[in-house]
Amino acid sequence: MDKISKLFNKIGAKNKKALSETINELLSGAKNLDIKKLQGSDFYRLRKGKFRIIFHYEEKTIIIDSIKMKNDNTYKNN
Repeated sequence: MDKISKLFNKIGAKNKKALSETINELLSGAKNLDIKKLQGSDFYRLRKGKFRIIFHYEEKTIIIDSIKMKNDNTYKNN
């Protein structure tokens, strides 16, 4: 089981729904999301509440690398 699946198993139903909706917005190209490029890399982060979605683009396709709950180590080792 990958880390994203483990996270979905740990969080509650309300957070699962919110996170799923955020991922769908990201993949559909919504413009009102809090996205920033991470310094010194080709990765981006999407911030939504206490969740951080780390992703990158491959030929105009969004690849989600990780989804983490915000803490001091969220952006390390990506």
